[in-house]
Amino acid sequence: MAEKLFMDVSNYNRREKGLMKISPQEWERIAAVLNVKLDEIYETDDHNFFVFKDQSTGNYLGNNNIYSIPEYILDVQKKYIQKLEEENKILREKLKE
Repeated sequence: MAEKLFMDVSNYNRREKGLMKISPQEWERIAAVLNVKLDEIYETDDHNFFVFKDQSTGNYLGNNNIYSIPEYILDVQKKYIQKLEEENKILREKLKE
């Protein structure tokens, strides 16, 4: 696929891993190579990406891992954190009594 997109394998690999965005022109070329409609394969940039630097032990400089977390999961986590904060507040008030 890298050859068909006129780029080296490492550049294409970064796009596959989500480290670099795929341009609209590249999406069009990919669709043409795969002989499919663009809307069947096109991915919007609506995803949230978080880069965590793993600090491995040993002679490693660390690894960059990309984790894609859907927005609804973040919303659920925010609500859960709010609930825990409210419960902590109630418990602190009980301890003061």
